[in-house]
Amino acid sequence: MTFKPSTDELVYREADGIGWLMLNRPKVRNALTFSMYDGVGELCSLPVDDLPGVIVIIGAGEQAFAAGTDISQFLDFAGRDDVIAYEARMSSVLKAIEHCPVPTIAAIRGACTGGGAAIAAACDLRIGSSSAVFGIPVARTLGNCLSIDNCRRIAALIGAARLKEIIFSARLVDADESREIGWLHEVVGDGRSLENRAAELATTLLGHAPLTLRATKIALARISGESMPSDEDLLEMCYLSDDFREGIDAFLNKRSPQWRGR
Repeated sequence: MTFKPSTDELVYREADGIGWLMLNRPKVRNALTFSMYDGVGELCSLPVDDLPGVIVIIGAGEQAFAAGTDISQFLDFAGRDDVIAYEARMSSVLKAIEHCPVPTIAAIRGACTGGGAAIAAACDLRIGSSSAVFGIPVARTLGNCLSIDNCRRIAALIGAARLKEIIFSARLVDADESREIGWLHEVVGDGRSLENRAAELATTLLGHAPLTLRATKIALARISGESMPSDEDLLEMCYLSDDFREGIDAFLNKRSPQWRGR
């Protein structure tokens, strides 16, 4: 069975045992809609017999892997239930990627921020072109926060101290530094070189024992401490704040937000 996305915002093809899933909104730097998140999760949740040997996730165009969740998706948030439901939805998608029975590769060119960074962090391997930049600039843009699960996942890659510094500074990390801190496994040249390297890496994985790779994924997931304390109070504090509404309005109107701490 070949996976068929329910939205044209995702493009999927299989070739030589590799499944290529493209985040396809290049005009808005592949900003992620709920249907895009759901489609990624649906693919990664398929039974192993319906999956290709390796999945590569890549963004359309040269500007971005994915620049985060489409901000318009937040406009209908009316209360606590909407916030908790959103993060539960995201958690389900990211865990589907993390627990996908076949290896997953994030091939990153341009911006990989916010929700895009969350998807990439859930993948097994991350490679980037020289244009790749990573960051979680919500302290400068929207005033929301990472879930505890996303903090766990990204801190496991780059360390808690580094994650805190990147969130506090709201800076973007270029490709070379991303490799140095452990976010990227390797950096290649331009976008075309990235696709070629992703195909080469996926082909290498196809030649290895799939049960060994799967067992390694499961073992590492078990020791990562996935039983997380509740973060609903933190999500409510940020997503239901006046500051978050201000951040959305400022972002959509291309102005600097005026934070008030409430």
